[in-house]
Amino acid sequence: MEYKSVKGYNGWGQIGFLIMFTGIGFILAMVAQIVVAFSLIPKGTELNKMGDALMQVMTNPAHVNAMRVMQVVSTLLMLALPAWVFMRLCHSRHWLWLGFSKYLNAKQVVLGIVLIFCANVASQPFADVTKSLLQWFPGMIKTADALEKAYMDGIMMMSNLTGWGEYFISIIIIAFFPAVFEEMFFRGALQNTLHRWWKNDWAAIIVASIAFSIIHFSIYLFLSRFLLGMALGWLFFKSRNVWIGVFIHFVNNTIALTQVFYLKQTGSKIDPAKLETDTPWWGVLIGVAVLIVTAVLFERVSTSNANTIRIKEESLYAQLNPFGNIASSFQTNNNS
Repeated sequence: MEYKSVKGYNGWGQIGFLIMFTGIGFILAMVAQIVVAFSLIPKGTELNKMGDALMQVMTNPAHVNAMRVMQVVSTLLMLALPAWVFMRLCHSRHWLWLGFSKYLNAKQVVLGIVLIFCANVASQPFADVTKSLLQWFPGMIKTADALEKAYMDGIMMMSNLTGWGEYFISIIIIAFFPAVFEEMFFRGALQNTLHRWWKNDWAAIIVASIAFSIIHFSIYLFLSRFLLGMALGWLFFKSRNVWIGVFIHFVNNTIALTQVFYLKQTGSKIDPAKLETDTPWWGVLIGVAVLIVTAVLFERVSTSNANTIRIKEESLYAQLNPFGNIASSFQTNNNS
């Protein structure tokens, strides 16, 4: 039987709604950014100088807090809001449809953090692989450099942490909220829907990971972020709980933020290009080995909670749509 949502929409309909809501979210985010940015431009600025004035506003350290808030609001509008509207339209108001559940344990979180750390180590060489591949496409190098410069400028802007107060506020604004919003969309909405629809675990993880990497707008780090997305997608697939990915994603963001804050407090020069330490080949091999062992352990400690969540979701679906069919979408989970 074809999988349909609680409200009766098939896979094409659900993905269509998600894409439509995401497009609307992007438009709303752009409007919000323009409104905030133009409100900071000095009055009386000539029209032909608006572009330069806008860039000065966005790179002015005095406006860093406004830029941080604008980043959170933009991510909320582009990712979290579309996922929530999608959930309400296609299913119901129960957050279980986006993978939010109370069934998790400390072992899952700790092993997940170790796994993501190893995935980061294992993915480091792929940045060099991407740069080597781009040598065959010289027309893309200029675009890649421009995207990387914009990314680095954003890091320098957001890293203007003058004290502990700004550091703790930034942990919430820069580390926590983006982790919630991104996992809610890419794993809770997109991967979840594709998995139920296609009944193919890895296809759903791969597509969601490609989208996850694209949204970060970096050509050089595309493969590295894709592999990070694969790791987060696999963790969600095995745990069926988006909170685990949120906590792990949050820790990953916090470590990067803390590194920048430490350099700022000690007066060291912040070079975004050198924030990630180059790992020797033997270190990468060790990372891969530990990743495999950690994945086996994570699957073992997640089975019970994942089965409980699956049963809860099937029961909820049966209550809301007694004539529908969702159980078959979990068949691959049971056989994995």
